Amino acid sequence: MKKVGLLIVITCLLSAMALGSHAEALDSSDSSEYLIKAGFIYNFAKLVEWPTASFAQPDSPIVIGILGEDPFGATLDRIVADKKINGRGFAVKRVKWSRDFKDLRDCNILFVSSSEKEHIESVIDAMKGLPILTIGDAPGFAKRGGIINFMLEDNKVRFEVNVEAAKHADLTISSRLLTLARIVQQAAADGRKPE
Repeated sequence: MKKVGLLIVITCLLSAMALGSHAEALDSSDSSEYLIKAGFIYNFAKLVEWPTASFAQPDSPIVIGILGEDPFGATLDRIVADKKINGRGFAVKRVKWSRDFKDLRDCNILFVSSSEKEHIESVIDAMKGLPILTIGDAPGFAKRGGIINFMLEDNKVRFEVNVEAAKHADLTISSRLLTLARIVQQAAADGRKPE
């Protein structure tokens, strides 16, 4: 298990190092925390399997949506630029809160910015049953029904996974990813802990 964890950390660091030539160009919104999170999002895409019907064509891109204030700046775009997973490139788009959720449903991965904390329940409810990997970094995001939640522990980026939410989204998460995550259960609607 430690070898797999080390492998993912090394991959994230290598992704960060690949940006070294662009380090001077990083603007002030690009922090090391979000550089690491962007590397994780790219690696999550490699370790999650979507149903085939999630993509219109065999070479359709993996669409990463960022809902709300964008904490990544251009970092996420640079991490996934020219990268492919199973023949699919990436497209990153920024989306704003809207009650019709149309722009959100076009995503394969949806990062919900902590600026959207008042809309988290609505977003999660709208994404239920859709093959969209929801990722957030607001406290309790995974317990509220999101699939992956970033958190900081001892100044290190860690993540937790709500396996049940992933199953409801018809996403298969690699056991290699799950061994690195803290597994959480969704809180019951009435506030009780799940059994």
